[in-house]
Amino acid sequence: MYFYKNYTMSIFKQLKEYLFISKRDPNEPRTQWMKYMHGMNRISLFRFLIAVLIVLFKTLILPLINK
Repeated sequence: MYFYKNYTMSIFKQLKEYLFISKRDPNEPRTQWMKYMHGMNRISLFRFLIAVLIVLFKTLILPLINK
């Protein structure tokens, strides 16, 4: 149970860092490959959120406007 809770909290911590809600740990090692990986993850997350917003707009807002 501890592993699951710790793993889940680390996922939320990482998402907050990607969305610039919280600052990353300054003591964490920062390699060039880690920068690339986090940059790609950030781009993927933003694209996913934009896609979700577009789908919600098409399914919820457009039918109300076209009535």
